Amino acid sequence: MSVCTSPSDEGLTRRLIELTEAGLPLVADPWAWLADELGIDVDATLALLQRLQADGAIRRIAAIPNHYRLGYRHNGMTVWDVDDGEIARLGALIGAQPFVSHCYRRPRQEGWPYNLFAMVHGRDASDIEAYRNQIRALLGGACRANEMLVSSRILKKTGLRLAGQRRA
Repeated sequence: MSVCTSPSDEGLTRRLIELTEAGLPLVADPWAWLADELGIDVDATLALLQRLQADGAIRRIAAIPNHYRLGYRHNGMTVWDVDDGEIARLGALIGAQPFVSHCYRRPRQEGWPYNLFAMVHGRDASDIEAYRNQIRALLGGACRANEMLVSSRILKKTGLRLAGQRRA
């Protein structure tokens, strides 16, 4: 990755990540706010963000709604036992569903045969059960077994935070 070109650029990049990892403030011009916090102009700020995106350090810049505040208070991690040779195709199919927020392949473990994981969210328990049934129908005979793990309480919910972490 070629995000940083000098030690000062590395510090600026790290500061930008620290300022944005929890989201941008709701202000009239978030780019001007960010530029002011970084001590550089808006064009340089946007160029740095574009470089981070081009290098793959960030995927996108977008508004992320809080689904709990929008009434989606139920979620379930559906887990599926599917053929390993079909998982790429099936994972793409399930991940493309509008009600699936996360879709992963994970290794099977002893006593845990599931290798495809898909998170669904709904307004009530019947919503997430209906989504599970839709996934089951899409997988058809490729699904050998499945479960749904539902949350009983949120203990922590954040994205990766780099602020305050020490480098190894």
